[in-house]
Amino acid sequence: MDRDIRKNVILCMKWGSAFDAEYVNTLFNAVQGNTTVAHDFVCITDDRSGLADEIYTLPIPAIGLSDEQIKLPGVWRKLSLFHPDVAALGLGRRALFIDLDMMILGSIDRFFDPSEPMVMLDTGKTWSRSDPVQPSTGIFLFTLGEQLHILDCFQKDISNAIKNYRNEQDFVAAHAQGVVLWKDDLVISFKKHLVHRYCLDLFKEPRLPEKKPPILAFHGSPRPKDIMENKLWGKIPHIGRGPISWAKDYWETYSK
Repeated sequence: MDRDIRKNVILCMKWGSAFDAEYVNTLFNAVQGNTTVAHDFVCITDDRSGLADEIYTLPIPAIGLSDEQIKLPGVWRKLSLFHPDVAALGLGRRALFIDLDMMILGSIDRFFDPSEPMVMLDTGKTWSRSDPVQPSTGIFLFTLGEQLHILDCFQKDISNAIKNYRNEQDFVAAHAQGVVLWKDDLVISFKKHLVHRYCLDLFKEPRLPEKKPPILAFHGSPRPKDIMENKLWGKIPHIGRGPISWAKDYWETYSK
């Protein structure tokens, strides 16, 4: 990989069986089709089989988690993004992390505009009835090498960190320096903003807004692939039947 410090980095992570190589390849292709920002695309993974040749991979750094802790709710393994091995991709380079259950619907160039140390996704407000503000790690921007203290703090007492924080994003939000939040129009939620209640999606597919956001986020159930098949997706009260035409078109365009 050309480690030109003038280039940004786009990161994703894959391990286990929750998301297969097709998710990574689809995200990679969608990113290439929706940005003019010079970047390297890096997948941090325990298995690079099936990934496109153009995708640079990095082994997931060990951060002291047991096999049982890796399986706990909270995606604690994501804290390895603040490991020196990841920073070694190029100290000082701006890095945009994107979860694999995101759809890229428009230009993501604006995601590289902020200069603050850490820019996180707010899944509070219209995403949640209980949390006015909820910083999330679904998509976040940081500078390689500048937030390593987050992992250091976690490793000092892993058991208590997992006990005292609901998930890794709460831990990051509490320990990161210089946190700000993305503007509300950059990312919307499929489950919170597009689906209908009372199982209406069994009869009428959710529609994208006329002014599509750059990113559509899927979190929990359903996942992107679920809504492209001729079957039920989601959980009550957010339940429907696929395939959803625009999602199928997206996947057919970018999964090749």
